[in-house]
Amino acid sequence: MKLRIQNGRLIDPSQDIDAVTELFIDNQKIVAIGEAPEGFENAEVVDASGQWILPGLVDLAVALREPGQTQKGSIATEGRAAVAGGITTLVCPPDTRPIVDTPAVAALIQDKADEAGMANVFPIGALTQGLEGAQLSNMVALTEAGCIALSNHRHPMVSTKVLSRALEYAATHDLLVVFHPDESSLSEGGCAHEGLMSTMHGLAGIPEEAETIALMRDLLLVEKTGVRAHFARLSCAKSVEMIADAKASGLDVTADVAVHNLLLNDQVLGGFDGHFHVLPPLRSDEDRLTLIEGIKAGVITAICSDHQPHEKMAKTAPFAATEPGMANVEVLLPLAMLLMDEGDLDFTTVLKCLTSGPAACFGLEAGSLSVGSFADFTLFDSTVRWTWDYEGRRTKGHNSPYFGEEFVGRVLTTYISGQRVYQVA
Repeated sequence: MKLRIQNGRLIDPSQDIDAVTELFIDNQKIVAIGEAPEGFENAEVVDASGQWILPGLVDLAVALREPGQTQKGSIATEGRAAVAGGITTLVCPPDTRPIVDTPAVAALIQDKADEAGMANVFPIGALTQGLEGAQLSNMVALTEAGCIALSNHRHPMVSTKVLSRALEYAATHDLLVVFHPDESSLSEGGCAHEGLMSTMHGLAGIPEEAETIALMRDLLLVEKTGVRAHFARLSCAKSVEMIADAKASGLDVTADVAVHNLLLNDQVLGGFDGHFHVLPPLRSDEDRLTLIEGIKAGVITAICSDHQPHEKMAKTAPFAATEPGMANVEVLLPLAMLLMDEGDLDFTTVLKCLTSGPAACFGLEAGSLSVGSFADFTLFDSTVRWTWDYEGRRTKGHNSPYFGEEFVGRVLTTYISGQRVYQVA
């Protein structure tokens, strides 16, 4: 089917395009921008007047919960939530039940995603069997089954020696390893940033050193082994400095940050609202501002939702006993735009960190509207005011502090390979 998108403002950081123009799609791919190619006289026309035409978002952290935790979410429900947020490509972690440590589980996730017909789903495989940190997984087989990277998620390794061997093996086969830097002996039992707020409210703290000590170890091993590395969910100012130094020294490393760590700090913990219980925790405002500076400087090149849906009961216990995580995949773009409202980031930088930036981190052919790429894009109204209604949510998750919030800017339509997969009611 041929499709012609007219009168919209096309913004694509990967091509430095920001102009009112036309987009032409044929056979699932973008075939032209601006001037119509031959044969489009009878194409289906979409009038995007007053809307922005944006590359489909790429989210590096969406927990789909399936297999094994369908009381929290499923590939179908979270896929629907993702496309409602303009996300056309997502990466899911290996901590399903069973763990993504066999090709069969990786294939199951992708088959279910294809069946759901929503976002393009790419699983991360387990670095070790069962994420137990002891025996290496069959990394090559997982990669051949569709896993785009390996990670032990937030699960500790038995020893640094095991981690070193895993990285050596991954480097030999040019596999990407995703790190969640955390020294478990320092973070275990903690639920909040170690500082004045956690002390005042009697919450067990997680010191910054839990992240930075692990990060230093991991960077030294990356340097030793030469493995390609991505560092996920940075939360500390010192971490930004360390990644910047690593990049300057020539290490092949990238990094991302969760959108809530850019918007919130530990001051919100005063109400003991379990919806703000996340890992890594919300840290000081100095940390938050330094993370934003890291994005401006290009040290951090991806912003993710870190979407972790939970059932209602998971957040009804006292703060420390609640399960960590937020379910914000549907509002990733409006949340990211709040950074502009504060005057911290311009839209092009924000959009790059939601599209071509994360795609480059994982080597994905996504996040761009260049000619020849798959027609994954979203139509966005940057002026409309709307409220994210709890009852109207598409995620199965009950756990977001943003239900009932009014946002400015909303995804109206999402296309994947030229097919419309979402349209606002």
